[in-house]
Amino acid sequence: MSAGSRDRFTGSIGVFLATVGSAIGLGNIWKFPYITGHYGGSAFIIVYLICIAIVGVPLIMSEFLLGRRTSTDAVDPFRLLAPKKSKGWIVNGWFTVLISFIIITYYSIISGWTLFYAIESILGHFEGLNPEQIGAKFGAYYTSSWQPVIWQIIFMVFTLYIIIKGIKNGIEKFSKFLMPLLFLIIIILDIRSVTLEGASAGLDFLFKPDFSKLNIEGILSALGHAFFTLSLGMAIMMTYAAYIKKEVNLGPLVLQVALADTVIALLAGIAIFPAVFAFGIEPASGPGLVFVTLPNVFNHMPFGRLFAFLFFFLLSTAALTSQISIIEPSVSFCINRFNIGRKKATIIICSFAVIFGALLTQGNGILKDFKIPFYLGGKVVDLNIFDWAITLTDQLLPIAGFFTSIFVGWVIEKSIIKEELTSYGKYKAGYFKLFVFVIKYITPTAIAVIFISNTFGLFS
Repeated sequence: MSAGSRDRFTGSIGVFLATVGSAIGLGNIWKFPYITGHYGGSAFIIVYLICIAIVGVPLIMSEFLLGRRTSTDAVDPFRLLAPKKSKGWIVNGWFTVLISFIIITYYSIISGWTLFYAIESILGHFEGLNPEQIGAKFGAYYTSSWQPVIWQIIFMVFTLYIIIKGIKNGIEKFSKFLMPLLFLIIIILDIRSVTLEGASAGLDFLFKPDFSKLNIEGILSALGHAFFTLSLGMAIMMTYAAYIKKEVNLGPLVLQVALADTVIALLAGIAIFPAVFAFGIEPASGPGLVFVTLPNVFNHMPFGRLFAFLFFFLLSTAALTSQISIIEPSVSFCINRFNIGRKKATIIICSFAVIFGALLTQGNGILKDFKIPFYLGGKVVDLNIFDWAITLTDQLLPIAGFFTSIFVGWVIEKSIIKEELTSYGKYKAGYFKLFVFVIKYITPTAIAVIFISNTFGLFS
């Protein structure tokens, strides 16, 4: 498909909502608020914003300018823009697409969890249960060999329908509906949460600066989350950028995406932690917070069934917008490489994702005793296949991001960067020299620190 005839976003608003939808996922809603409170509240937020500036913004900008320049898929930027003597860079393009496919195999399973909980909540199946019973209920579902697969398939059907519709009539159209809906639900939950008696303790947990908690581990956590939260290194931003019109000003768009991602994460924290502290329940991180602690919180709340449904529907919406974006790089790759239609490419990718996802979820079920060794945190750990896939992509993403930053900072012609940042002279880009310096030196150094810390367990 030629660059001139391919489906595109209609304008900046569509691009903004789609890319924000990609960035805002489950990690924003359950991980970022917790690590903010754990590492010093607003003290952590200050460090996090600095990390967004040196890692998140430069890498989004890099992926945007690469993707829009070639307007095909996430592989072609590394093939077409590399010097003739440096054609090995195409490997990084293949690498990013592979990472995104691995992620969707398990992310679709986790997305199914959120939809299952939304239905269970509205039906009142958590009412009257104590925390141990809620935990047992989640454990039974989590370790089931078939339930997660059924909900994965249901969730994937929604995703498949949207992607088949295309960029303008599918991804953009539904992003314009889903993202405002997500924001509205968060605001409703925020109002309910902060009006509970005792909610101030939760706000203190989130925002009261405590620099004594901000250690090296906390700074590295901020650096790592700044990288992962914006969907970097997984071909998404490059793929979406291929659908961006040339007249769109990339600089403001990137800043808007980074800011919106952070704001939504903080609003999610306001929805969660004041309620948790209001009922004297100890906050936890990860799945334990979302699937065990929060249902117990809603049980203590007037109209708890309604607010439980709204929260898990919020999670489902965030999961859906992210899942759409994670699948799109593989779909775009198939369309361009094998010259097949969008519908066929989407069905193929979603089918393989369901098959591999069904296999991975057995790591929590019938294959729970099958372990794979992984070198992590300075030691070898044995992981089931589900956790192994998640850990593998967590380690691969910084590698892809590192080589992308090196490619933009050191390999491609600087005239290409300037042309894309200015939309061929239409806009001023006074930050051009600063961007080149940061992407050349600071961003790859920061990413290397993330990878070395995660692999060898430094400072933890």
